[in-house]
Amino acid sequence: MRRKGLSFYRRRKRIQASAIQEIFFWAGECVLAFAIGCILVFYFMTRLTCVGQAMEPAINSGDSVLVNRFTYLVSAPKPGDVVVFKPNGNERSHYYMRRVIAEPGDKVQIKDGFVYVNGELFETGLGSEQMDYAGVAEEEITIGDGEYFVLGDNRNQSEDSRNADIGNVKKEDIYGKAWFVCLPWENFGPIPKGYS
Repeated sequence: MRRKGLSFYRRRKRIQASAIQEIFFWAGECVLAFAIGCILVFYFMTRLTCVGQAMEPAINSGDSVLVNRFTYLVSAPKPGDVVVFKPNGNERSHYYMRRVIAEPGDKVQIKDGFVYVNGELFETGLGSEQMDYAGVAEEEITIGDGEYFVLGDNRNQSEDSRNADIGNVKKEDIYGKAWFVCLPWENFGPIPKGYS
């Protein structure tokens, strides 16, 4: 005669063993995904800290930002992108983060404190205030090949393409695209594109 208790014990032991295997398999997948993520971030991304108030409210001073170093190897910056660069390729300078306003061939002018690109008012949708300083863009300028006109979102607290010592940013001086704020946690998330 068969004992009921013995077969129940074997079945329970099999269930426990398969549950443990499933847990190890799931943990292994998590470790693999984490490792792949780390490799991608290490080789194609960099974490930089924003210096200054020029990009507020999108990026605050002291925010840690992930920068995609790969994207501009295969495509060109577009208006609305936040690019990271060293002005005029100056290796002694810190990295700047500014928003692309105009691309090669565009005409830019700042009139009465507002930006006009190709004769049309440029609005970011970020509530940018009227500018006090037009700089080199007081007269209409045409953006050259491989160059980009950039401005900080906090227009009156920004050193950008309006300033003669920075000017238009050359593509070869662009380090990458800032796309995600990773610290502090209250600002965690993607950087807004900046269009209404």
